[in-house]
Amino acid sequence: MVVRVVSVNVGAPRATQWRGRTVHSAIWKTPVDGPIRVAGVNLAGDDQADRRVHGGVDKAVYAYSAEDYAWWADTGGVAVGPASFGENLTTTGIDLRACAVGDRWRVGTVELEVAQPREPCFKLGIRMGDDAFPDRFAEARRPGAYFRIITEGELAAGDAVEVTPSAQPSVALGDMVRGPSDAQWRIMRDDERFPPLWRHRAERALRL
Repeated sequence: MVVRVVSVNVGAPRATQWRGRTVHSAIWKTPVDGPIRVAGVNLAGDDQADRRVHGGVDKAVYAYSAEDYAWWADTGGVAVGPASFGENLTTTGIDLRACAVGDRWRVGTVELEVAQPREPCFKLGIRMGDDAFPDRFAEARRPGAYFRIITEGELAAGDAVEVTPSAQPSVALGDMVRGPSDAQWRIMRDDERFPPLWRHRAERALRL
């Protein structure tokens, strides 16, 4: 099956009420027509409310698959579609769980590199109207993929994705959220393609 982008989604931070306080988030995103510029740590028209935990070099672009949305609809009983989980790219034709850190994606004139899986925070619960949803998302082990931007350029809905597998050894995103083996922890500790947080986790895990 051809891997392609079915939707490009962007959004600016907005305020919402949650448990009696005001929370700012850009998890609400809207599909847009391309071409869309991808540069720095964002798509044009996209932003993050709190760069301490969202966005940045290793979370510049987030992708979630139509196949995983179908699983949520069929198995999880959740009505979802493109941009429901706040992703920038809704994809089809690829199992994101099998993507390894270091895989390169060529989309339009943009080159992206798989950096890490998503770990949901309470804002996904706000988006879904269910405070328990982040736990459900984590338990489903369908995290989607965060990318860093290697080559700036433009992409659009409908673009094909050319995937270049990572130099091995690496670790698949699905294995990272299922619980790595000691050998995989060692790879993450020693490979600078893994973000600092994951390398620190690996160091701690290997001390136990």
